[in-house]
Amino acid sequence: MASVQSVSVSYAQSGASTKANALGMRAMQERAYEKRGEQYLLIKSPPASGKSRALMFIALDKLANQGLRQAIIVVPEKSIGASFADEPLAKYGFWADWTVTPKWNLCNAPGEDGGKVNSVGAFLESDDKVLVCTHATFRFAVERFGVEAFDDRLIAVDEFHHVSASPGNKLGLHLADFIARDKAHIVAMTGSYFRGDAEAVLSPGDEAKFDSVTYTYYEQLNGYEWLKRLDIGYFFYSGAYADDILAVLDPDEKTIIHIPSVNSRESTKDKIKEVNHILDALGTWEGVDDATGFQLVKTAAGRTLRIADLVDDDANKRARVLAALKDPAQKNNRDNVDMIIALGMAKEGFDWIWCEHALTVGYRASLTEIVQIIGRATRDAPGKTHARFTNLIAEPDASESAVTEAVNDTLKAIAASLLMEQVLAPRFEFKPKNPATSTATPGFDYGEGGYKADQCNVGFHEERGVFQIEIKGLTEPKSPEANRICREDLNEVIASFVQDKPTMERGLFDEELVPEELTQLRMGKIIKDKYPELDEQDQEAVRQHAIAALNLTQQATRIAAGDGSSEPGANTALIDGVRKFAMDVRELDIDLIDRINPFQEAYAILAKTMSEESLKQVAAAIAAKRTSLSPEEAKDLAQRAVRFKKERGKLPAISSTDAWEKRMAEGAAAFVRYKDEGRYD
Repeated sequence: MASVQSVSVSYAQSGASTKANALGMRAMQERAYEKRGEQYLLIKSPPASGKSRALMFIALDKLANQGLRQAIIVVPEKSIGASFADEPLAKYGFWADWTVTPKWNLCNAPGEDGGKVNSVGAFLESDDKVLVCTHATFRFAVERFGVEAFDDRLIAVDEFHHVSASPGNKLGLHLADFIARDKAHIVAMTGSYFRGDAEAVLSPGDEAKFDSVTYTYYEQLNGYEWLKRLDIGYFFYSGAYADDILAVLDPDEKTIIHIPSVNSRESTKDKIKEVNHILDALGTWEGVDDATGFQLVKTAAGRTLRIADLVDDDANKRARVLAALKDPAQKNNRDNVDMIIALGMAKEGFDWIWCEHALTVGYRASLTEIVQIIGRATRDAPGKTHARFTNLIAEPDASESAVTEAVNDTLKAIAASLLMEQVLAPRFEFKPKNPATSTATPGFDYGEGGYKADQCNVGFHEERGVFQIEIKGLTEPKSPEANRICREDLNEVIASFVQDKPTMERGLFDEELVPEELTQLRMGKIIKDKYPELDEQDQEAVRQHAIAALNLTQQATRIAAGDGSSEPGANTALIDGVRKFAMDVRELDIDLIDRINPFQEAYAILAKTMSEESLKQVAAAIAAKRTSLSPEEAKDLAQRAVRFKKERGKLPAISSTDAWEKRMAEGAAAFVRYKDEGRYD
């Protein structure tokens, strides 16, 4: 098998996230249940952490103790409705069972979403307590009955990232109406709050009304009993992907293969032939299992693989295969199936605990989809010690004059890699360093020698999975909203940053780049656009916290991987990397962090992965688009120059040897020129 450049993270296997309390609740569920009294609750938690059951506990309390009449569970597609089927919660210590009358689980009912609206109406008139339906059915029902028909009811929206504040998103508009009316309770659940596009999930005003429960990937994976290591990597191929697939596909690993959309450049436009090509590459076809519909393929090693084909357009065949995959009697049978080949299925909400490898061909439309696919492999299962996600991407053809699509896919792959490093790491808490007043915080381990009053310290709280890092010159957030963003939403800020194409292009391929242009100007603009309600100091605080989190993760990953060992050690590697970086520099301050290009390590991995010719082609394509300062960039630089003068007592000099000072001077001059030309209102 080929070597795949990967982000590799190891965890402690503490078992904490899978242990249940006296009420039968796991760690995340207990945390969510503590906030069951909130009218608006947002649960941000990874796949397999138990969001569905957490909702059951909360809904039962709202129905029994908070005066709500009914609970309506809204899921994006019918298959996910099975996650909210009957559960004997009392068996594990809770005070009630979760039951859904069969006729009110509309995900199992025949007919189209529009036709099920009558059933929603009948439910609202009934004395029954729980209904499960799709997003589409719910949208149609709200349009027919109005938001007032849902007063005094709980509306629980699963996979909440499908919602957006865009005027074109009807579910988002309906939820805004519910919040404005303020007569219903809303619980929103998602494993990836960033959407992967420019649209916010909620407007800032509506989001501020939600109380959040955040349970991180780090807490989830660190607390597993079995799974210890997760690798995330990408592999560039040339020619047809099916010819190279065995370079990264191990027949001995339980694998979900997502083949490319027929509209993507990786597709051959014949999905059936692609599936057959994969089957041929794996071995000799021996027929179809009568009971399950699984394809049987004998490998060269003599093993017969059981492969579920979810690509076949024959509805009856696919229904039989899906039924076999969902058979409750086979949930804990590792030998039931060996591989699943899918196109548009087996993503969010799909539960196959034995999956060790999520292999995806072609870059997907959004980072959200990547996170959801990775979640298919991050279930804990007996004997499953490692899991991986591999993204196969077509390498740009150096002979082509136009490689725009290839460049775009390459940038997206790197964005996903950078973001996932951040998502998989512990959370960051940053504190301003003041030698006179800074002290150790109880519960944090500050490493060998403990807390040192005369230097910037890095503490780690093992139970909470939180880094505490002291930084000189750090701007503190003032408002509650800015504090919440710095505490809970840095990953969403970083997602916006790494998805910004100009940022990625400059960061990776501009040899003359001054890093502060990215860390201060581009990130500053993104935060102003994303959080316009924050004042200038709070925007600056969020910017500093986000850049510090991204850069520290990048530096720590590089240091942790530099010990020459191919096998990750204990889950302390990233922690040790952060500490080493902080201790190796003279003083950890914001100026230092801003001077680091967060994309340097990504470029190094890209250079190892892609051929030199293709890499040059990508760089040339981006260089050809490079432009001089825009009026907006000049204005931002001029504002930075004014701040520089206040701090240093002099204007930035165009002749300075400091690249950032020189760039600010250039920006200030350009600003004056644009102003004289009337380019500003």
